Amino acid sequence: MLIPHPLLGLRDAQEFTYLGDAALLDRPSPDGEGAEAAFCDYVFLRGNPAGVHRELWFHEQGDRSWLVVTRNTLTHEIIKAELASDVALARKGAQE
Repeated sequence: MLIPHPLLGLRDAQEFTYLGDAALLDRPSPDGEGAEAAFCDYVFLRGNPAGVHRELWFHEQGDRSWLVVTRNTLTHEIIKAELASDVALARKGAQE
């Protein structure tokens, strides 16, 4: 499987480490109401969707960047890859 790195072009998936659901970027506030339950859900509850899904990948054997990869888990087709820092900034801007 080839991952289209936004800065380096197509890279073999063997260069990356898969972390999981890109929802991990939405870490709950430790000061928020129900923080303990929110962190429990954040750490232990994971979905396993079939179909299009956004995932976190770490370019371990390359530039050590984090990517958000949109991938079809049934076909392994890569739809899009973005720098996780860009995704986080866009989310923060949308919340303001």
